[in-house]
Formats: sequence, C-alpha cells, structure tokens
Amino acid sequence: MGAIGLRRELTEHLSRRRFLAAGAAVAAGSLCGVAGAYEPPAWVDQRAVGPFLCRSEFPLQGVAAALDDLAGLEKELRRVFALRPCKGPIEVLLFRNAAQHRGYLERRYPTAPYRRGLYVNQGGRSVVFVYRQPEFEIDLRHECTHALLHADLPMVPLWLDEGIAEYFEAPPEERAFHHPHLVPVRWGVRLRRFKTVSELESKHSVAELSSSDYRYAWAWTHFMLHGPEPASRVLWDYLSAVRKMASPGKISERLAEAMPDVERQFIDHFKGWNARVASAG
Repeated sequence: MGAIGLRRELTEHLSRRRFLAAGAAVAAGSLCGVAGAYEPPAWVDQRAVGPFLCRSEFPLQGVAAALDDLAGLEKELRRVFALRPCKGPIEVLLFRNAAQHRGYLERRYPTAPYRRGLYVNQGGRSVVFVYRQPEFEIDLRHECTHALLHADLPMVPLWLDEGIAEYFEAPPEERAFHHPHLVPVRWGVRLRRFKTVSELESKHSVAELSSSDYRYAWAWTHFMLHGPEPASRVLWDYLSAVRKMASPGKISERLAEAMPDVERQFIDHFKGWNARVASAG
C-alpha cells in the first residue's frame, strides 16, 4: 500500500496528555464516587450543527456556545485548507461523565486503549466521542478538527494531523498569538532545543508521541500557516498532492528544498513572534 493507499478501517486520534489525564480522572472519580457506575447511554438531547450531528446524555443548552463554535470551526478549516464540504454527517456523542464515556468505549472498542478524546472512522462512519469536563470545549474542537480533515483528505501524516488539531483546539482568539504552546516553544528555540519535522515524521503511532512532539507539531503547523510564504506554499502544495491521490513525499524534504535554511527561519519566526503579539495588542 502506498503513502496514500486505502483509509484504515479504524482510525483513532488523540493526544498523549489526553490519555494520561483521562486515566487519572477516571481513577480519581471512581475512588471518590464522582464518576459513578456505567449505564447504557440514554440520549436526551440532539442537535445538528453544520455537518455535525450531536447526541448527548445531558441537555445541550448548557454547551450551546461550544456547539455553535463547531460551525465556525468548519468554516475556518474550509477557508484555510480549501476542504470540500462533508459528504456525510459526522456524529458527535457527548457523555455526561468519564465513567459513561469509558464504559461505552470499552464495550464498543474493547481492544483499543482508552482515550479522553477520540475520533473514529470505521466503515465510512465518522464519530467523535467526548465527555463533559473542564476541557470539554478543547477536546471537542480537537477531535472535530480530525474528523473534518479526514472527511476530505485520504491521508494526513500523524504529526501534521495532530499539529493542525492542536492549533484549532484553541478558541479563535488564542490560535495564532496566545496559544498555550507558544511560550514553551519560544524558550525551546532560544535554547536550540526543538523537534525538527524529520524527527516528527519518524513517529508512526500515537503511542510514540510525547508532549514535546505535540508541542512542536503545533509549532511547525504555526510556522507553515503564519511564517514565510515558501513555508505556506509547501503546506498547500503538499495537501493538494494528497487530495489528488498523488504520492506527496515528505514535508521535511519539501521544506528543505524550498528553504535550505528552514530551521533558522523556524527559529527566527518564533523569536520575532512575541513582537507581533505586542503589536497586535
């Protein structure tokens, strides 16, 4: 099977920090009697938002703003990446707590490791699973970003898939200038301690990704979205090749060809981004 190949029948997307946080949350909830025992889900509310069909174990009125954000997320991804409209609905299942979420997934996907946020594409059915907790909106945007990308693109490299999802998981006003990854990335480039695209490309499963990998996947995505024009062109040309089912090669090789000093320009991009923050107010 080539670089594009066939879609995997089962596709999972999530971050390592979500996996670790999920385990801690369920353990704490079980010990304290907060999460409660699993019961078969009773969907009490439903709402369609753009291509998303949301079903919930709790009234959706309390998360209406988060659901409204999904319509804006779809429009932004279509604008930035020229994504085509979804051909079918993306199901979003919203659980009332960690115990319900975990119990449902363990019964439906017994061999898959548990994750706090999950996107699955199986047999052409695209489903997002999240539960209500303090980072609910972040998880929802992250997993729905994966779903929107894979609704149009036959393949997205793991690191880029996660980098784009990390970028768009933040609310719009934080993505470019105030993302939580920005400060540690700026320190990393000052100390010349950062992950290259080649290093990120060497990771082929979510289990291999560290928190640093997620941070620099976001950083290289940021660089290609907001950095020098040749870097942006590399990203658009790469995604165009993927969309045409052509062999796209590696982004690291495309960047090196377009920008022989790409790592220096990556460093300069983030060194100067603080000044842009100040000028942006």
